[in-house]
Amino acid sequence: VQLQASGGGLVQAGGSLRLSCVASGRSISNLNAVAWYHQAPGKQRNLVAAITRDGGTEYGDSVKGRFIISRDNAKNTVFLRMNSLKPDDTGVYYCHASDFRGYWGQGTLVTVSS
Repeated sequence: VQLQASGGGLVQAGGSLRLSCVASGRSISNLNAVAWYHQAPGKQRNLVAAITRDGGTEYGDSVKGRFIISRDNAKNTVFLRMNSLKPDDTGVYYCHASDFRGYWGQGTLVTVSS
């Protein structure tokens, strides 16, 4: 499975962005889960949101009510809609997929200015 993340950029606090994770080599509907992780500068990588094979979703506490994860099976893509962005949301966002093993995509940088 190869994952291509995109959609990052520079945005002011309070703004929105939509990240995309396009999978190739496997259908996302056949994966156990696809998730987004956030890594702030100098910090560890943390789970932001995940969507499971059956459509269940999970969110990190810091993004609940602000971020929405969704998928388009026809486009083999998982999206992360990020609203009400804060400077603490700055960092690299990575896409991760799992079946019997995990797969990481390259990151996309999000910078939120205050």
